[in-house]
Amino acid sequence: MTGIQRKVPAATEQMIAALIPTPLPRPRPAPAPLPTLPAVPSGAAPVVPTLDIARLDRSGRVSARSLLDHLGWRPGQRLGVDVIHGAILIWPATDGQPLVGARGDLALPVAVRQMCAIRTGDLVVLAAERTHDLLIVHPAATVARLLADLHTRLTAGGHGR
Repeated sequence: MTGIQRKVPAATEQMIAALIPTPLPRPRPAPAPLPTLPAVPSGAAPVVPTLDIARLDRSGRVSARSLLDHLGWRPGQRLGVDVIHGAILIWPATDGQPLVGARGDLALPVAVRQMCAIRTGDLVVLAAERTHDLLIVHPAATVARLLADLHTRLTAGGHGR
């Protein structure tokens, strides 16, 4: 090699930077509102749901065999789906989609998962309301926030120290 070195003008480096656009600021989406539970009428026994926890697989399904059996929903069952306050409500509907799989799994439509910010691998809490023939799917993050609020109130008095 010869002792000649090439100098790159500073203007060349600035030109490349000028071609790369500055990223636009994107506001962080607001968290989904926490669901509010209806008040229990006085004198009436509260409806206690049957609970389970599942992890969303990469095909958008959760294993829910025990709760589906509890509700009496069978493979091929047509279901209606709606999102209310960040939770997925599922009920039998003759004009719905067949969401119950042969292995006791429940297919959650992609649009519904996106509305509730549920991604592959996320945990969900499933609550079966047999008296209403209803299955409610809560993102685990929502349940964790509800529990954090409750735990804050429980520990506010300094109990357990």
